[in-house]
Formats: sequence, C-alpha cells, structure tokens
Amino acid sequence: VSRKSIESGPNTMWRYHDFLPVEKDSAVDISTGFTPLIHAKNLGRQLGLDHLYIKNDSVNPTFSFKDRPVSVTTTKALEFEFEVLACVSTGNLMGSVAAHGAKAGMETMVFYPADLEQGKIQGAAVYGPTMVAVEGTYDQANRFCSELADAHRWAFVNINMRPYYAEGSKTLGYEVAEQLGWKAPDHCVVPGASGELHTKIWKGLEEFEGAGLIDKAKTKMHLAQAEGCAPIVEAFESGNNQVKPVRPETIAKSLAIGNPAAGPYSLEVLRDTGGTGVFAYENSIIDGVRLLAETEGIFTETAGGVVISSLKRLVKQGKIKKDEVTVAFVTGNGLKTLEAMGDFVAPIETKPDLDTFEKKLSNRKD
Repeated sequence: VSRKSIESGPNTMWRYHDFLPVEKDSAVDISTGFTPLIHAKNLGRQLGLDHLYIKNDSVNPTFSFKDRPVSVTTTKALEFEFEVLACVSTGNLMGSVAAHGAKAGMETMVFYPADLEQGKIQGAAVYGPTMVAVEGTYDQANRFCSELADAHRWAFVNINMRPYYAEGSKTLGYEVAEQLGWKAPDHCVVPGASGELHTKIWKGLEEFEGAGLIDKAKTKMHLAQAEGCAPIVEAFESGNNQVKPVRPETIAKSLAIGNPAAGPYSLEVLRDTGGTGVFAYENSIIDGVRLLAETEGIFTETAGGVVISSLKRLVKQGKIKKDEVTVAFVTGNGLKTLEAMGDFVAPIETKPDLDTFEKKLSNRKD
C-alpha cells in the first residue's frame, strides 16, 4: 500500500480497501466517505484558531458517519451468507442499515427506542425495512436485541457483527490524514456515544503511521459528550478506569448511550494521547448547532452541537492553541433533529409592495 495507490482509488471510503477486513472487490458501496475536510476560517476566527477544520460527515448518503461501519458490516454479512441484516439504533444507524440492506437485497430489521425523533424514523422507513419500536431506553433495547441475536441467525451490525462494524470508522482517520497532506492533526474533537468512533479514528491514524504513510501521530484525541449523558467523561474526570452506567437525559439522542460498550477503550485513548474528556452543557448544544451554521454554512444534528460547544470549552481551558491543527468531527445532518431546534427567528411579514417591505425591514434593523 502506498500513497499513490490510495490516491488512484475511488473517491469513497473504499480507496482504503486494503485496510478493511473484507474480501477483494466485494464491497456493498453506496458512495460513502471521502467527505469534505473544510478549513473553518470563520468559526476559527471566532474561537481564536488559525487552523480549525470541520470533517463534515453529514453529507454521506444517509447523512451520517454510520454509513462507514455499515458498509463494511453489510459486505461481511454477505460473505458470511446471512440473509437478514439488523441493528439496534439511536437513530442514524438504522437509516444506514436500511439503505445498505436495500442495496444488498437483504431482509432488514431495525430496532429503536420508541421516543426517537420522527426525522430519523422516517429516514429509515423509506427503504422498506421492518421497523420495531422498543419501549424504554436505548440500553434496554440493546439488551433485548442481544437476546434476539442469540435466538436468530441475523446479522446484527452492532452486536454479533460488531468487530467488523467498528472497523469502518477507521476510515475517518485515514481520510483526515490524507486530506491534510498525509499528516496527522494536532487535535481531534470527536463526539462520544459508545466511544467506538473515538477509538477507531485513533486506530486509523496509528495504522497509517505503521504503514509508513504518515509520520508519527501525536494527535490529542479529545472526547465530547452531552452533559445529560457523559459516562466516559465522568470516568475520565474522576480518574476511574471503569465507566459507570448512567440514565441518559439529553437532547442529543444520537449520543444517548448510558452504558457505552467501548467506554474503557475510549478512556485508554484519552489518557494515552493526552486528550481531554469534556461535556457540553445541555443549554449550549443548540447554540453550538447555530454557531456552526451561521459561521460555516453547515447544519449539524445535535451531536455536532455537542462537538462545537465542547470545542469552545477546550479552547477556553487552554487545551488547544491558536496555531495548532484541529479537526472537529460533524457526524450527522441537522435535518435529522429538527424537533430539537425549537422556534426559529420570526419572519418579516409583508404585503407584496416595496414601501411596506422597506418600512418593516427598517423597523427590524432598529
């Protein structure tokens, strides 16, 4: 594997095929990955950062980063000759599983907490899967689906197929390094739910270093969680090695995993890289969404609001310096969480004539 061979590959995550645990030429690919890495000059100016980048994974085919792990897992499920593709989801995952199941011609079942946002439910239902709303929290639904995975020969992407599922997220680390000119950034700010994404971005950077594609990765891997569901951050701050489960109470529902499967590994990455676990106050999450939209024209879901709000805290705490290369990860599209946005600014209401409009515009400015 060389830089040249990667650069000659497709403009999707599958340009990194040689690093993924699947057979050659077998990918279930809906054109996922190689998403924009945007130099966020306007936001950086507000925060006092000269080299701030946004990795915008909200433009993937189903509008979240979940297309990466699901593409790998669906490919592997076909290799293992599974006929049913399934998942338990806080929202983004089920849309991706439904889309990939449709592409692969597999029967698809998606399980989710009954109080999920309607946008995410409808975004999955359009692909025609069997939809199962489970009473209770995500963690309760996850335990139920673990029993189902034992009882049926179904490929649950994030249960019995989890080792393959997790590998897909490494491609975010690969892409960032390549897009920065084959260099690792100084800082990554990653949203935390299960903790898997955080660990796998770091694994991707380490693998590129091991393959001689980049120099030594000295990236500080920061983890951002919502105040109402921050079990990994709480363990980090208290110096514990074990993550104590919590009951999620956050508007960032895609991050509402109270018992994170990869929590201990995420803690290890935080400490090994010199990263910081930080939470966003619940009342600052929508402010983070709006700040990114108003400065860079990117509408993120609430998880991205957590990242931007946490990034502000890291800068204020002196953890990130002005001249350091920093990548903040936006993992889902804001259209998925419209309910969380509340009221928008009231419009100017006018008759269709110039004088009326000009007067009302002047009054608004005053």
